Amino acid sequence: MLRRHLFSLAAGAALALGLSGTVQAQDQFIVVQSTTSTQNSGLFDHLLPIFQDKTGIEVRVVAVGTGQAINNAMNGDGDVLFVHAKASEEKFVAEGHGLQRSDVMYNDFILVGPSADPAGIAGTKDIAAALTKIAEVGAPFASRGDDSGTHKAELKLWKEAGVDAAAASGGWYRETGSGMGATLNTGTAMGAYVLTDRATWISFGNKGEYQIAVEGDNRLFNQYGIILVNPEKHANVKAEAGQMFIDWILSTEGQQAIADYKIDGQQLFFPNAEG
Repeated sequence: MLRRHLFSLAAGAALALGLSGTVQAQDQFIVVQSTTSTQNSGLFDHLLPIFQDKTGIEVRVVAVGTGQAINNAMNGDGDVLFVHAKASEEKFVAEGHGLQRSDVMYNDFILVGPSADPAGIAGTKDIAAALTKIAEVGAPFASRGDDSGTHKAELKLWKEAGVDAAAASGGWYRETGSGMGATLNTGTAMGAYVLTDRATWISFGNKGEYQIAVEGDNRLFNQYGIILVNPEKHANVKAEAGQMFIDWILSTEGQQAIADYKIDGQQLFFPNAEG
């Protein structure tokens, strides 16, 4: 906690001055291990130029599933972790791989499906009941199957529904092993239901006759968090520049920039950093 506070003080001073001694070079960059949803939604294309203009620091994003992003950060392949699987993030910090986790923003998951709606679940709110019905009728379901934050949330929901979806793998339950956008493309091609984050769905350009089938269940809440990779474990971590990015994301300016990002008038992420 003290280490994070000291990094934050140094980075805050650097932000106030514009640049600091160790981040003056125009080619200074950090690596952020993040998710496909933050990348596919266009959020980083909106945020990162603002941060770079302010600090001169380039942010290079590795957009993979949350599970892979966490593994990459554990191996020291990155300076900042920005993902959406809170329990896994807290474990990452508890095991000493990161200094502190902070809430950044949230949105929600939705279940989308074809207008034919073979499971008869369109317009409902109970996600567990909807998944149960999908399993009962054997309607196609496309899963990311990649240990991402979305996949972790999906598996938890199947468990709550009392359905062993893995037992149906290769049948009505198909695992793509791909990111969110690719899984949506696969799902729409095969007429399958898909659990997706709302931001990726809003920005997805291949909806066809697909529509939101289930939304609004509290269990579909989707929280994102941010963590500085522990420089004591990995000497290559650019702690000062990484903390500058974190502090900006959590600042009033950064939070407003997140809120300002919209597609067709729809806000994709809702900032909720503490104080």
